[in-house]
Amino acid sequence: MRERKSAKLNLEHEHQHQNGHSSPFKLAKLLDPDASWDKDQLGDVLHWIRQALGLVCGLLWGAIPLVGGVWFLLFVALSTGIIYAYYAIVLKLDEEDFGGHGALLQEGLFASVCLFLLAWILVYSLAHF
Repeated sequence: MRERKSAKLNLEHEHQHQNGHSSPFKLAKLLDPDASWDKDQLGDVLHWIRQALGLVCGLLWGAIPLVGGVWFLLFVALSTGIIYAYYAIVLKLDEEDFGGHGALLQEGLFASVCLFLLAWILVYSLAHF
């Protein structure tokens, strides 16, 4: 059993060296409009872009200190606009291949709103009270 696992790992390791890389996902693909995307890969990328944006905006909003629903709506609009610009302008993808604008624009939205609110409230409360 151990020999089978070892042989399998060695085979995978050799295959990775033959291709010249160890990961099937390259960072250069993020900005390449000619790259091919599957639905799961694109969903993951959009999700993590939103998470990073939610964290940065939450920390910034809390540190400034901003209060009110207008700033929450600004975050949602900013986040949605950046995601739309990324897949429509940077990657030049046909949204119908991935379920339409609705599916792409809501990818990671709830989680990023939660992270944004958590960061905003924590930083605001800790820094200004």
